[in-house]
Amino acid sequence: MAEAPASVQTPLSRRGIERLDLMLLCAEALDLNGGEAMVWLSEEMGFTDLFPNRVELWKRRCSNPLRRNTRRASLKPEETDALIRILTALSERLYPMLRTLLSSAEPPDLNAQRWELFRSRLRELVLERLNPRRGGVQRLLDPEQGPALSRELVQAMALCAGEGGFERLRASLLDAAV
Repeated sequence: MAEAPASVQTPLSRRGIERLDLMLLCAEALDLNGGEAMVWLSEEMGFTDLFPNRVELWKRRCSNPLRRNTRRASLKPEETDALIRILTALSERLYPMLRTLLSSAEPPDLNAQRWELFRSRLRELVLERLNPRRGGVQRLLDPEQGPALSRELVQAMALCAGEGGFERLRASLLDAAV
């Protein structure tokens, strides 16, 4: 196997880690068994050396500074790459649901109901796991800004599904402006 380019080993910024964990939360909001799916995918993809059990996987996700219980330890580039690969696999699995949410061909009232269900599940997860005193969390929970932010996260998940999804998602997470 060829050596990975040097850019792949670039660590994610704080903002990138926040977005990655928020997209993983979105996957959990879309799939009621999303947490279990992450653990299963970690094992299936051969990441047991990085995440030997669900506790270690959760510890890595707690590197997100928006979490209630956060860890100061930085994620290693191979850990962030593994989390990105897990998210990419989840996005591929959830793509039909993502596409339905983003579709303009759906009747508007049905689409609104689907978004409301998704946002209510996401809100529950955010209130349960993230620190509500943080500005980023407050924006996500805000009735004015929250829907647009959750839509951006769903769009990012849809874009990382399929061929080249890992590279697209990694590049967007490295981009500080995103």
